[in-house]
Amino acid sequence: MKMNCQSLRKVCIKRFAYIILIFISSCMEAQVVNVSGNWNPSIPVITEAGSNYAGTYDNSGSTGTNQIILSGTLPGSFLNVLSGSGAKMTMRYTPNPWNNSLTLSAKRTGGTTTIHGVCLLCTATINGGTAYIPISQTADTTFLTFTFGGVLGLSNSVTFADINLILQLAGVSVTVPASTYSARIVFTIVAN
Repeated sequence: MKMNCQSLRKVCIKRFAYIILIFISSCMEAQVVNVSGNWNPSIPVITEAGSNYAGTYDNSGSTGTNQIILSGTLPGSFLNVLSGSGAKMTMRYTPNPWNNSLTLSAKRTGGTTTIHGVCLLCTATINGGTAYIPISQTADTTFLTFTFGGVLGLSNSVTFADINLILQLAGVSVTVPASTYSARIVFTIVAN
């Protein structure tokens, strides 16, 4: 079997690329988002048009299980790949069952970051997400971003905590059939 020089070069480049991808993926650890709480809005029975329902509900004053808190970890391997740029947390919802007249939005209050490990002049901040952002069923929507500064050192990681998630349900009306609707919101962290 004869291979010309150009074909051999392509094979070598592909193998090299696969080796690099395998090496990078073996060094990567998962970015984890922990969600505590579960919002179950209490919507009064709607018997006729009028002022016996709000149409829009949120969990802004919730405590206990209706209060939703996000926290998690961005491991050093992920931070090294970011090379001092940042990451974003995206969201989307999966209906189970749902009525398309209903809409979901989210915003946050609070949030802290802590840098772990040896790091020179490092900072980590949470940005955005302080105004309601519509959540899509079909595409990931950016919820907030994390920015990093400083010279990353050894054994670094960043934890984030105390992000109070406020969900808003809108579109409730007499035209939406009475039923139990639910949705699962999926949060993902990716490089920005």
